[in-house]
Amino acid sequence: MSDFEGLVALITGGASGIGAATAMLLQSRGAQVAVLDRSTDGAPDGVFAVPGDVSDTAQVDRAVASVVDELGGLDVVVNNAGMGAAGDVSQNDDAEWARVLDVNVTGIARVTRAALPHLRQSSNASVVNMCSVVAFIGLRQRALYGASKGAVLALTYAMAADHISEGIRVNAVAPGTVDTPWVGRLLDAAEDREATAAALRARQPLGRLVTADEVAHAVASLASPAAGSITGTVLRVDGGLATLRL
Repeated sequence: MSDFEGLVALITGGASGIGAATAMLLQSRGAQVAVLDRSTDGAPDGVFAVPGDVSDTAQVDRAVASVVDELGGLDVVVNNAGMGAAGDVSQNDDAEWARVLDVNVTGIARVTRAALPHLRQSSNASVVNMCSVVAFIGLRQRALYGASKGAVLALTYAMAADHISEGIRVNAVAPGTVDTPWVGRLLDAAEDREATAAALRARQPLGRLVTADEVAHAVASLASPAAGSITGTVLRVDGGLATLRL
């Protein structure tokens, strides 16, 4: 497929996990791809890798400017950078609440705000935000994380309404539990790694974790010019977790 031929895509958190899988997929489908990450060590071959933190406005502005200077424009933004949090509402202090919301929610606003002048010049402008199944269902020990992703859901709808008249489509992908380095760290911290891993698999109706490549394909399907009439949509890639009771 070459549906992204001639387009420039920026993926935050693009040096590992879902972001790296998305970068490789869009590149294989013709896009020039830039990734923004705090560490670019794991960035896929062939991408324009820019170090930066989405919680820092100056770094974000410089990164977006460097992408446009290097690659000649900007058509697709994938707001994938994020961080996790575990615990009920009593187990995360104010500083952690501020940090997670700053990265997961305000980070999307920072990156998109910097990208908007360039997206307005594109005939195939698209933004895809990384939401989560926890925006739709209540899971134990995910109070802060769920709150942040619920905000991403609302933000996606608001952005889609604000920018539809400018020809900028805004959508989101809401994965279930994905086999990523973050989940690996969660398992490493568990008292019983194998039991915790089994419980995560069993929670998904498909009986396995979602793969990063599966999420990447969902991102690509929404960002593609072939999806020109899709905006204000949230695509769940959750193995049936939100809707099926077996």
